[in-house]
Amino acid sequence: MSSHTVEPSLPPTADRAEPPPHPTEFDRARRPAGFRALRRVAEHVDAHALTLLRATVGIVFVGFGVLKLFPSASPAEQLAVDAATKMTLGLLPETVLLISLAALETAIGIGLIAGRRLLRPALVAFFLHMGGVFSTLFLLPDAMWQPHSPAPTMEGQYVVKNVVLVAVCLVVAANEWSRGAGARGPDGTARPPAG
Repeated sequence: MSSHTVEPSLPPTADRAEPPPHPTEFDRARRPAGFRALRRVAEHVDAHALTLLRATVGIVFVGFGVLKLFPSASPAEQLAVDAATKMTLGLLPETVLLISLAALETAIGIGLIAGRRLLRPALVAFFLHMGGVFSTLFLLPDAMWQPHSPAPTMEGQYVVKNVVLVAVCLVVAANEWSRGAGARGPDGTARPPAG
């Protein structure tokens, strides 16, 4: 005995919905001017996203670094000094610590903004600095965390929000180091330049 199965038939082609056609230049030209302008801005931002990311983080670092040069101008001044004092075991005067932090943050910011040869050292300094920043969550627990609660204080929130800057610089660093890795062979030796 042979079994006979009936395969389901597809509806006629006229009944099936056809995919919409790709927009033509004529269709694109009929879009509102605002849509076209937004599209151009989006394309420009997309093309320069990494530069925009590193420059904005750089501007933030220069701004906060310069603030630390003026007494009581930075809202994080005392927090930074207290944490740095604990990290250095109180061996350095507060003014030296504050000026050093100001110089470090300003240098990181300039390196991020300038890019090129300054970018890699700035990224290394950035991640080391962030290690120090996040260590305040453990070094100064009374200032960072609300009593009897896992919620951060205002000062703790000031530190925790730096995860955004870390994420941005991870993206920038990944791009920077992957470009450098492309110039090496599988065995790690440098490849000669093309051309």
